[in-house]
Amino acid sequence: MSLQDDLNAVRRNLDELSRKVEQLEQKAARQRGEEQGASAPPASSRMVPVPDTPYDSSLWTDTDDEGLGAQDRRAP
Repeated sequence: MSLQDDLNAVRRNLDELSRKVEQLEQKAARQRGEEQGASAPPASSRMVPVPDTPYDSSLWTDTDDEGLGAQDRRAP
């Protein structure tokens, strides 16, 4: 097989995989709807309360800021 044939085969397989994933997502959404009943709103529209109280600072001990590096070093 040539490189172009391999690329076309990969492209076809990816397209089929995408279609299968979409079908599974739709099937899962239908099943969730059946389990929740018609009166429940979809999961994506439910609001999740976020408390205004600050987090316990002990959760963040010995951690570095993501993307900024360690505290004792300078960022680039």
